[in-house]
Amino acid sequence: MLRRAAIAAATLVAGGGAAVAAPELSLPVDCDPGQTCFIEDYVDARPGQGMADYTCGLKSRDGHRGTDFSLLSFEAMENGVAVLAAAPGRVAATRDGMEDRPVTDETRDSIRGRECGNAVRIDHGDGWQTLYCHMARGSVAVRDGDIVERGAVLGQIGLSGLTNAPHVHLGVLRNGAVVDPFNPGDSTTCGAGDGNGLWQAALPYTPTGLFTAGFATGIPDFDAVKSGAARVRASRPDQPLVLYGHAFYPEPGDRLRFTASGPGGEIFRHDLTLEDPKAQIMRAFGRRSPDGGWPEGDYRGYVRLERDGTVVAVRHADITVRR
Repeated sequence: MLRRAAIAAATLVAGGGAAVAAPELSLPVDCDPGQTCFIEDYVDARPGQGMADYTCGLKSRDGHRGTDFSLLSFEAMENGVAVLAAAPGRVAATRDGMEDRPVTDETRDSIRGRECGNAVRIDHGDGWQTLYCHMARGSVAVRDGDIVERGAVLGQIGLSGLTNAPHVHLGVLRNGAVVDPFNPGDSTTCGAGDGNGLWQAALPYTPTGLFTAGFATGIPDFDAVKSGAARVRASRPDQPLVLYGHAFYPEPGDRLRFTASGPGGEIFRHDLTLEDPKAQIMRAFGRRSPDGGWPEGDYRGYVRLERDGTVVAVRHADITVRR
């Protein structure tokens, strides 16, 4: 149930002067960036159609109004990862009770108006607020009116609302308008800020990332990967299982790790070092079916992109094997 005030995504964008009396932000999740979490998406700095992050890079989505701190796996989420107050303040609104389930085309309408999922909104004074979305059902640990300190546990990362992977969406608002914590001076212009923004400690940025990962039953065509046509969601026990990843702006020496597991446990693990990558690449790895075929059931794969031991991006894919 939503208490005191509705939690909703703002549609306005802050302009110049937004940094006056701004709170200093710490990490909104109990994780180690580059080791147990990474930033998947930033605020969309391009008004209208199209998208750009605060550097004019590709790490955003059209109309995205916050910063997504992602975990490396669903298993990490199931072990429990705390969502933390990024600055001291007063709890202005909470919502709990929404189911933890990845959104699909069939379930999207059922969460309309509640895309933030189980959530907490904190008031920091002078019109500043922070919003924490997609927490696990039953995990919200604060109530309306509570005074919280920086780092206070607000709940646990879950899969509620408009999400299909475990992360916390941090929204920063000033008088109801979206503020990019990496470029608070003007969230509609990219390439101008230094990235330090509202953060107590600067968070490193790399333009490199993963567009997607998916399963196929053979090595897919790159054009089919880019269009989405390569993705297979169901296969037969006698067919190969191939996991692919589509990366952007990788550098020589970057490493792609492919892992996949199913009803019988892990089916493969493979590391690939990129020697001479281009602006966009697709790489894939898989296995032929074993004698008797793959066991029927659900399989999940992860493609992880690393640089010098630091996790840059992770994408997952699911496939169901059935006769």
